[in-house]
Amino acid sequence: MIYLDHAATTPLLPEVAEAMYAVLKDDFANPSAQYPAGQAMAKQVAAWRQTIATAVGCQPKQLHFTSCGTEANNWAISAALWQNRHVGKHIVTTAVEHSAVVAPCEWWAKQGYEVTTIAPDSQGHITPEQVLDAVRDDTALVSIMLVNNELGTVYPVDAIANGLALKNPKTLLHTDAVQGFLKVGFTAKTLGADFISIAAHKISGPKGIGALYIGDRVRNPKPLLAGGAQEQGHRAGTEATAQMAGFAKAVELRTATLSNDLAHMQALQDYAISKIPTVTGLQLLTNPSAPHILALSLSGYPAGNIVTDLGSQGICISAGSACHQGKASHVISALKLPKKVTAGVIRLSFGVSTTTEDVDACFAALDAHQKSRFPML
Repeated sequence: MIYLDHAATTPLLPEVAEAMYAVLKDDFANPSAQYPAGQAMAKQVAAWRQTIATAVGCQPKQLHFTSCGTEANNWAISAALWQNRHVGKHIVTTAVEHSAVVAPCEWWAKQGYEVTTIAPDSQGHITPEQVLDAVRDDTALVSIMLVNNELGTVYPVDAIANGLALKNPKTLLHTDAVQGFLKVGFTAKTLGADFISIAAHKISGPKGIGALYIGDRVRNPKPLLAGGAQEQGHRAGTEATAQMAGFAKAVELRTATLSNDLAHMQALQDYAISKIPTVTGLQLLTNPSAPHILALSLSGYPAGNIVTDLGSQGICISAGSACHQGKASHVISALKLPKKVTAGVIRLSFGVSTTTEDVDACFAALDAHQKSRFPML
């Protein structure tokens, strides 16, 4: 199998699986239990939290484990709006957010909040000025992702944070950094966001575990899940210790080789861009600024057909979020491109295990698809 869909999920590293298995098999005690085995696990949880917090550039007490990035996003939005319920009922977000931000914002709109959605240009870019111009005295929250999962565009979260401090210091800032964590350089301090969402399965860790950084400006964040006193009383539920172990091990391994990994993915992206002219009609959709995502369009050829054809040859790419039941995603639709270009959007995404031979095979298959019997729109 040739796997070019690392933005969807990443293969689990063997060392991560081993760390998880050790916890599942031997170190299975509940960290909330008071006997020695439970307390030993509590110390392990603290150590895993420290490892991940170090990579985020925050204090361990500021990092809260969640079940996934979606939960982290939902919690951040809910906690921000609760804290700022007396500031106002206005949210600023963008038209290119992940569904895990779009859907909760739509839900809050039904509860009486006004949501201002910032549109990108045709390249997927959004400027700090666009966001800050939309901020008002009653803006409770700004939510903008760090790296777009379909386009690879990096958004100016740090500049927005600086601008908010001047325009409305009470407005809280959330960034979905699930696609950006250990893919583009940042720390909690350099970003300046009050909430930062991350997830393990984008960095060769397990599915079913994420985390939310909550900054010091957030006072006693309202829990999304009520129950026990886990996660400093902020997120109830028995700790998923095996997933935590896997998350921390993935962070440990990825940070150890980070500069080489990023250079490798950037080289692959550059190589793939150089191959575009070898396929008639293939075009670069946007100029990516993250090293691992490349959005392309084989204009006039339905993306679903392309993905199915290449999949039958053992080549995994995505129309994924870019094509759902024959319709363009909200992200691609927001670019307002010609219909034939929109219909043919595909995404290649690279990881540390990707090779130039993988890229060559993919482009050869795309060229064969373009020359085949598959109909154009």
